[in-house]
Amino acid sequence: MDVITSLEDVPADLGPSAVTIGKFDGVHAGHRRVIGELRTVAETEGLAAVAVTFDRNPLSLLRPELCPAPLVSNAQKLELLADTGLDATVMLTFDAAFSAQSPEEFVRRVLVDGLQARVVLVGSDFRFGAKGAGTVDVLRELGAAAGFEVRLIDEVLAPAADGERRASSTWVRELLGEGRVAEAAAVLGRAPSIRAEVVGGEQRGRTMGYPTANLSRDVEGFIPADGVYAARISIDGAEYGAAVSIGNNPTFEGIAPQTVEAHVLDESFDLYGKRVELSFIEYIRPMNKFDGMDALVAQMNADEVRIRTVLGQPST
Repeated sequence: MDVITSLEDVPADLGPSAVTIGKFDGVHAGHRRVIGELRTVAETEGLAAVAVTFDRNPLSLLRPELCPAPLVSNAQKLELLADTGLDATVMLTFDAAFSAQSPEEFVRRVLVDGLQARVVLVGSDFRFGAKGAGTVDVLRELGAAAGFEVRLIDEVLAPAADGERRASSTWVRELLGEGRVAEAAAVLGRAPSIRAEVVGGEQRGRTMGYPTANLSRDVEGFIPADGVYAARISIDGAEYGAAVSIGNNPTFEGIAPQTVEAHVLDESFDLYGKRVELSFIEYIRPMNKFDGMDALVAQMNADEVRIRTVLGQPST
């Protein structure tokens, strides 16, 4: 997949194209379905399959007080989009100048001159141009004049506790905020994950027989709610089972909030300075305060048994 960060850098031979436009935060199952439809259209009509996205949530500029935390970093988003089989992703800088474009300017610069669009797939609530002045009807009118067709995308539904719900980044954030990582995985179409560099910690886990990799505060991805999780950790391209705790261990004083620690099962590594990725499989329990270290170790032993069962990784 080609990654293009400026319209001036679009290869002259990229188009004509089939295009979809969106934030693609998390690249969840709904996004994947849309891109699957886009690829089908592109293959049928001999077009390049192209996604247009932005380097930040537009709300971060337009309504920062309403802007949610991103599910993935830009690097993660591009990697996930590459996995969908797109020919190219155009990640545009959403700044004040870009946000001030009229619908007509957006269509001319991005879709016509930039990508030579022939088909554009959007949702029924799609808005574009300054102050959201561009609607689907406006896009259709502009497309008819410019030589591209606008096709609407059906909503993608996913199973929910009370039936079905539209797959969305908002829903994924809600689930992760409650620690419901297995349900979030169903909406994402993959296990939710974060990644960061391993840094030095207090080494309390080592004294209890559970050495942990402590993640830097500079984390890519959305950290789930405080608690203990069954997870998998990717280290240098290899994957291992892990017990992960998130939060400020209330048994000890002076622990920073939202500390992320991972104990790798059955392995011993020097991970300091390495960048690792954690994929969350199942929520195990909340963070509790214990009456001393012995009680905490007993609970950690019980956690390990359950985590091994979840991961299908029996004790060695």
